[in-house]
Amino acid sequence: MKLLTQTKALADETRLRLIGVLAAHELNVGEIVQVLDMGQSRISRHLKILMDAGLVACQRHGLWAFYSSSSANGSRALLAAVLEGLKDLPEHRQDLDRAAQVLNDRRRSTTHFFDGIASDWNRLSREMLGDFALGPAIMKRLAAAETQRGTVVDLGCGPGLLLGHLAGAAGCVIGVDNSARMLDAAAKLLPEGLEVSLRIGDLEHLPLRDGEADAAIMSLVLHHLAAPQDGIAEMGRVVRPGGQAVLVDFLLHDNETLRTRYGDRWLGFSPDDLQTWMERAGFQELSCERHPVNLGLTLMVITARREEFSV
Repeated sequence: MKLLTQTKALADETRLRLIGVLAAHELNVGEIVQVLDMGQSRISRHLKILMDAGLVACQRHGLWAFYSSSSANGSRALLAAVLEGLKDLPEHRQDLDRAAQVLNDRRRSTTHFFDGIASDWNRLSREMLGDFALGPAIMKRLAAAETQRGTVVDLGCGPGLLLGHLAGAAGCVIGVDNSARMLDAAAKLLPEGLEVSLRIGDLEHLPLRDGEADAAIMSLVLHHLAAPQDGIAEMGRVVRPGGQAVLVDFLLHDNETLRTRYGDRWLGFSPDDLQTWMERAGFQELSCERHPVNLGLTLMVITARREEFSV
């Protein structure tokens, strides 16, 4: 009986703690080990029991596996009851605090990585993209009439390769990045006289008001985020109803070099996952084009529109 299997799986303190953490965050084994401060073999054993019971799902990206709670197979009500029982327990709150700290440490590590490669970013981009002209491809997909009079934000602008193009086509341009050195490089790259607002901040917590942007670009940054769906949700928050988004990232692949050399967390994404996250953020996908580039990678260029509020 499924219910008996699931309740047996939950009849253990460690597995209850795992469910509580994985309902809030998608983590790999190394991160779970840090959060619960237990050995990897012990964590793996408990994860297997929870997966066999259908309470935890595993998503593999190359050599890494990411775990999250699963409400498939009719377990939504059971998980909701478990989480309700956990929410007031001090141990659960401590686990969530540690998980947030682990992810914050990872964000700082990513920021440090990009601080270190800011001066080499052009060369690294060419290694990945080859002759593919990413900037013109993005500009082509922005609605010209809207950008000429509106506000466009480049989320994860890096050293500002796109900002100069945007400044000539939009009424107001904002570049956001979590690396101070990347923003310094962007400021130096921009031609004198162009007014571009450069803001430091995480893509999961954007330094932008609700609906501040008429259009947003998120190009080759989603695979660096600890929670990519949160980055897309934030993009949905800052784009006004009826506004536009251009999302660029890699199709799922197995090139582990991108983790070690380019600091990637995720080895690309499936179109279905991106479409689901975009829809949850209030976007309607208009097109998804695929372009083969270097290193065996395929680039996806997705154009979407923020849905109007229903009356």
